Amino acid sequence: MQKILVIDDDRDMCLLLNRFLTKRGFQVIEHYNGRKALEQISSDKPDLILCDFRLEDMDGKQVLIKTREIYPDMPFIIITGYSDVKMAVEMLKLGAYDYVTKPVFPDEILVTIKKALEQESSQVTAVVASSAVSSAPAVRKSRPAESDEKYIFGKTPEMLNILKQIELVAPTNYSVIIYGESGSGKEAIAQKIHEQSSRRNQPFIAIDCGALSRELAGSELFGHEKGSFTGALNQKIGSMELANGGTIFLDEIANLPYDIQVALLRVVQERKIRRVGGNKDIELDLRIIVASNEKLWDAARNGKFREDLYHRFNEFSINLPPLRERADDILVYARHFLAATNRELGKDIADFSPEVQQVFNSYPWYGNLRELKNVVKRAALLTDGSTVGLQSLPFEIIYHQKLSAETTPVSAPAVAVTTPVVSPTPENLSTPSLPSFHENSLKAVSIDAEYEMIVEALKQSNFNKTKAAKLLNIDRKTLYNKMKQYQQFNNL
Repeated sequence: MQKILVIDDDRDMCLLLNRFLTKRGFQVIEHYNGRKALEQISSDKPDLILCDFRLEDMDGKQVLIKTREIYPDMPFIIITGYSDVKMAVEMLKLGAYDYVTKPVFPDEILVTIKKALEQESSQVTAVVASSAVSSAPAVRKSRPAESDEKYIFGKTPEMLNILKQIELVAPTNYSVIIYGESGSGKEAIAQKIHEQSSRRNQPFIAIDCGALSRELAGSELFGHEKGSFTGALNQKIGSMELANGGTIFLDEIANLPYDIQVALLRVVQERKIRRVGGNKDIELDLRIIVASNEKLWDAARNGKFREDLYHRFNEFSINLPPLRERADDILVYARHFLAATNRELGKDIADFSPEVQQVFNSYPWYGNLRELKNVVKRAALLTDGSTVGLQSLPFEIIYHQKLSAETTPVSAPAVAVTTPVVSPTPENLSTPSLPSFHENSLKAVSIDAEYEMIVEALKQSNFNKTKAAKLLNIDRKTLYNKMKQYQQFNNL
């Protein structure tokens, strides 16, 4: 019987949750203040914690941080009012699984609890894969096996070499630069380094520097004091202070504003921060891992990144190759994502058809693992049977090779030459043909020309439909409607 610890100073709420969860087969332990719960957490040994954000003696964030020191992987769900949602999101960055808002609906909280417990038991939550996982057979007769590893790494020599580099650098306190394209799994590499270090029981905080505005970057990283600027109604603890004792991961570091880079240099050199509007230094003991999709040395030479800051970070570097350069891992990752989607959707899809596997192995995956994951999730949602077929894949994935071969300019399309329809098969999939129209039909020539323009726009926009629509001077909805008119789209 799984054990749930409920921490809430509202005794009526505790009683309600206790009765509801007990009827559904859980053992429930109640505590009415944070300190008492933390004192007994080791003896209670819960499988999941359900904690109100506002407690009489401490807030939920303090409970979460203290819990992480004892149980780093404990599923932790926050109960919060609508006014505290922003703080709840900050707690997600600290490792909380999810939050539910008041008023609490029993069915909603039950679904959240079950998903959290399933994720904890499966231990399959990351993008990058484990060397312990081998490639699956070409055709599977049963549901994809679920890994017991928290991360799964591919089997390619490049990824095995990265594993060795992680084992080498993780026990040190070196700063690390991780280079890789967007969506290739840089954050998962950083997490792996953290988990194999002596700081594994301390916080891991990940920050996307590209999402920080110039105005708020300093406050997000270093925190601020109440009243330090307009809108600073309360004191804010910055991400670096939250990561104290652990690891902070700064993704897309080259996007940081230059003045913030200056302040960050002091942190790296002296391991001290000062909150915005503050007048005292705060000592820090943390490891800094950064990531970039461009070489920081080149950014430094171009004046975009401080050279002295680059040298401070460049104690060790890891180059994560894009997915297209480790094609032997594509199906390993795809099956991993399929297994996760099966659990999420309650489906039992066994595998991908041979045609889909061929498409996956030939497509360059511009968005890397992030794109692959989204394609698999979409395909699983559209699949009714036990095997993912071509009809569940996006058009631009299936016909990528043909689209890439097209060279007709958008501004002056040539009259297309019609060709017979060729249905997608394993033999002809790599070179799918254009749709067939009656050669003597003026309308057919017009449609062919329109088709050619759409193909070229998709190619020039790297298959981004929003950008393609702008090139064609139409809206995105019109582009989708046009695409659906063609026979290939209807046959997918």
